[in-house]
Amino acid sequence: MKIGVVVFPGSNCDHDCEHIFKDVLGQSVEMIWHKETSLAGLDAIVLPGGFSYGDYLRTGAIARFSPVMGLVKEFAKGGGMVLGICNGFQILLEAGLLPGAMLRNKSLHFICKDVSVKVENAATAFTGACQPGQVLKIPIAHADGNYYTDPVTLAAMQANAQIVLRYCTPEGKSTPDANPNGSLDNIAGIVNAAGNVLGMMPHPERCAEAVLGNDDGKLIFLSMLESLKKDKKPLKMVAG
Repeated sequence: MKIGVVVFPGSNCDHDCEHIFKDVLGQSVEMIWHKETSLAGLDAIVLPGGFSYGDYLRTGAIARFSPVMGLVKEFAKGGGMVLGICNGFQILLEAGLLPGAMLRNKSLHFICKDVSVKVENAATAFTGACQPGQVLKIPIAHADGNYYTDPVTLAAMQANAQIVLRYCTPEGKSTPDANPNGSLDNIAGIVNAAGNVLGMMPHPERCAEAVLGNDDGKLIFLSMLESLKKDKKPLKMVAG
């Protein structure tokens, strides 16, 4: 498979994503500068974490106007798989590829720590290698991860199983205390209605190798490859 990793001015997790797909999972990776005018030949696109354009105005608000985002929209519209991580998630929201918006963390502090997230929908292209209800430990690092949307949109997402990941306790209970940023309904990750675009605040690329002491995040990337290859069984694995 050939994975495209978009690089905006201020991206800082782009090479982490490249490393996982290329060195850990043995896939071909193309780094996509934000001024790129073609996405030909790519099987999936990743918008990585970081601080696109400095995040001074509103996270992702300027990146959405990068020339490449028009191509990303067309890619997603055609059914292409798009993953947005942290700032990438924020950009997907600003670009209208996912519903809702990000607010400042409820504490108004930048938060960097491991959190537990529950796989609420294991039947997506991004979670097919997970078990339903599986709890993953994945780090977060953000100041604007407080997901919000209106009640009508939230109800629609709940009805359509678009809430893929929720913050939870290590035992899998979605409680207010397990919510690190005040996110609505403990939301940590959502997909669009078509299921081919995922945005998530936790960083799976930072915990996708055993040498890091945690490879729970690898399941997200394995799921993507499984979906792309249309064959889940050979890559099936369950994190401890």
